[in-house]
Amino acid sequence: MRISQPTASSTHFSKRRKRSEEPGEAREFTFCCYNRFPFLSQDRTRQWFVDALVSARKRHPFDLWAYVIMPDHVHLLVYPRQPNLKLGPVVGEVKEYVGRRAVAYLKKHAPEWLTRIAVREGNRLRHRFWQPGGGFDRNANQIETVHYMINYIHMNPVRRGFVAKPEDWYWSSAAWYAGQANVPIELDRTVPMRYLNKE
Repeated sequence: MRISQPTASSTHFSKRRKRSEEPGEAREFTFCCYNRFPFLSQDRTRQWFVDALVSARKRHPFDLWAYVIMPDHVHLLVYPRQPNLKLGPVVGEVKEYVGRRAVAYLKKHAPEWLTRIAVREGNRLRHRFWQPGGGFDRNANQIETVHYMINYIHMNPVRRGFVAKPEDWYWSSAAWYAGQANVPIELDRTVPMRYLNKE
C-alpha cells in the first residue's frame, strides 16, 4: 500500500510481510514507534501497554515468556497454549489499543504532534503511533533459541546505557527472572525451567 506523509510531501510503500504461524512454537515480536519517536518514554504510555497485554492474556490462550518496553520500541516473547492460536492478530490487538489511546491523548494534550504522525492511506488520513509494516518477528523451536531471545530482550536497556543490570529496568521481565516481586507483569512459568533455575 502506498502511504503519503502530508507534512513531508513524500510517499512510500508499506511492506506487508508474510508472517510465520507455526503451531506450538514460541514467537518473538519486535515493533517500533512511528519514525522511532520515543512515545514509550513516559510511564503513562508504558502502563497502557501493560494494561493492554494483561487484557489480551485474559482473552487469548497464550503465555508471556519475556518482554521489554523501550522508549521507542517493544520486544515480546510469547507462546501459544493452543495450536490454532494465531499470535500475530493478538499482538495487533495490543498495539491497536495502545495506539488509539495514545493518539486520543495527543489530540487533547499535545495536538502539535498530530501533523508529525499524520499519514494518508488512499483517501484516509490516519495518525500513526506504531511504525507501519508489522515490525519483525521470528519463531523459536529450540530451547537454546528461546534462551538467547530472553537474554537479548533483557539486555536492551543495558546496551542503550539506561541501566547497569537488566533487572534495574522496571519495564522489563528481567526483574521477574531475578526473583523481584515488584514487577509490572507476572510471567507464565511454562518457559523451560532450565533457564529459570527455579524449582
